[in-house]
Amino acid sequence: MPNIGVPGLIIILVIALIVFGPSKLPQLGRAVGQTLKEFKNSTKDIVDEVAEEFKVDDLNTEAKNKN
Repeated sequence: MPNIGVPGLIIILVIALIVFGPSKLPQLGRAVGQTLKEFKNSTKDIVDEVAEEFKVDDLNTEAKNKN
C-alpha cells in the first residue's frame, strides 16, 4: 500500500470538510478514534489469546517428550 503523504492528507481533509462541514468534523474524528481504539484492543486480546494457546500447546508437547 503506497504512502499517502502530506498532499494526500490535505486533499482528504478538504474533501471531508466539504462533505461533512466544520461542525461535524470533531464528532467524526472522535468516532474514528474510538473505533480504532476498540479495534486495537480487540486485536490485542485475540493475539494474547492465540499466544496463550501456543504456550499451552508447547507445554503439552514438552510434557509428552519427557515421558
